[in-house]
Amino acid sequence: MKSKTTAYLLWFFLGIVSAHRFYLGKYGSAILYLLTLQLAGIGWIVDLFLLGGMVEQKNTKKELKTIRKATSEIIKDNKK
Repeated sequence: MKSKTTAYLLWFFLGIVSAHRFYLGKYGSAILYLLTLQLAGIGWIVDLFLLGGMVEQKNTKKELKTIRKATSEIIKDNKK
């Protein structure tokens, strides 16, 4: 699980190098932001409002993978 606190701290202190986007696994946009200096600073401000949702989305995807794995294991056990 990714932490909102960690993401916001990375955004605040290392946002100019897109550390918060790398932390959340958004490598494509992280590299784009890095090469354009956060889209001339606008991206850094936009991320202030988007970051909470990005963390929740990352955590939801991880939870769904865990649920799917557990469900598939139960189904396999029931077929035996």
